[in-house]
Amino acid sequence: SEGKQVLVVGATNRPQELDDAARRRFVKRLYVPLPAQPDRETLLRTLLAKNSNSLSDKGITKLSHDTDGFSGADLKNLCTDAAMGPLRQLGPNAMSVAAEDIPPISYKHFRQSLRQMSPSVARADLDQYLEWNNTYGSKSLVEGEDTESDECSDDDDAA
Repeated sequence: SEGKQVLVVGATNRPQELDDAARRRFVKRLYVPLPAQPDRETLLRTLLAKNSNSLSDKGITKLSHDTDGFSGADLKNLCTDAAMGPLRQLGPNAMSVAAEDIPPISYKHFRQSLRQMSPSVARADLDQYLEWNNTYGSKSLVEGEDTESDECSDDDDAA
């Protein structure tokens, strides 16, 4: 109906494979980097919120530092694997233990999972994404940067 608009959002982890025609149709091209340490901490807290765990605030912060280079999906996989730690700890008795008697997820379970996991995004891939973004990405305004030329400033109108 009248006045309605459609917003189309696309995402890819292979931007270098987009042809010129596809690139032209997406007016804004934004590079979304891997989560920084504070973002990983927030993601870990969110992922752990529904699980019984014994991680302290300090433990979650340390874990957010231990997962440098991890994507959001990597963090989810890490949490899923660590959540299996208490069941592995119970061994053959795991099937006969009531849910409320399963030990909480601990930092030890995350350490065990981290020994088996690596970030899924290679450094070389990140370099390619940054290069593509520098060439084709939408330019962002730097905060505090004057976006108007001197010829168009409001001060000229006052004269």
